[in-house]
Amino acid sequence: MRMRRKKHGAERIAACAEILIAEPTVPAVSPNVYFPIQKPIHMEIGCGKGDFAVGMAAKYNDCNWIAMERVPDVACVALEKAMIAKDSRPDNLRFLIGDAKNLTEWFLPHSVDCIYLNFSDPWPKKGYAKRRLTHGGFLELYCSVLRPGGLLRLKTDNEGLFDFSLEQFAACGLTVEWQTRDLHHSEKADENIMTEYERNFSEKGQVIYSAWVRFPGKDEKTC
Repeated sequence: MRMRRKKHGAERIAACAEILIAEPTVPAVSPNVYFPIQKPIHMEIGCGKGDFAVGMAAKYNDCNWIAMERVPDVACVALEKAMIAKDSRPDNLRFLIGDAKNLTEWFLPHSVDCIYLNFSDPWPKKGYAKRRLTHGGFLELYCSVLRPGGLLRLKTDNEGLFDFSLEQFAACGLTVEWQTRDLHHSEKADENIMTEYERNFSEKGQVIYSAWVRFPGKDEKTC
């Protein structure tokens, strides 16, 4: 369901400028330039309303977190949520309003340690496979921004997208280090931070699929 347009959305986003990466630079830069202290970079692509990013930044303060969202009205909600929570977490969270296909315009190659894909649009219609964020074309893009041996962590409630993703990981020669078809009853349930979407569907009994995927190391064949 499409989110209703936010009243004064542009002004509300501007009020959160201190945690917003406004524009890509030329040339691209290391993500750590946006933080006061250099730390490993973890990035969520498609952060939605920000529950996951805000929660992870507070729980794992040994990392710097970037939350990317394509839709400005959705990003507005996430930004305001992060501003409210700012006093309870370290200064280790930034937001970016943009499209994942443009990642290399924002950041230097091999400058991100981990990428999170949480409940991405499954694009189920025939002919839309290339739009899925786990399609091989996107995996090659992630390979270019992830450090050698970087990690991709996927969560979805869509079994079709999960099966498609596993096929794409295998086709790209990526290593699935861990997977489950019922995240909330797995050994990693206790460390899982839920998105708002995930919480709603879990309460209805929907199982959550998850996979952790390792990208090639420094001396291994790239994607």
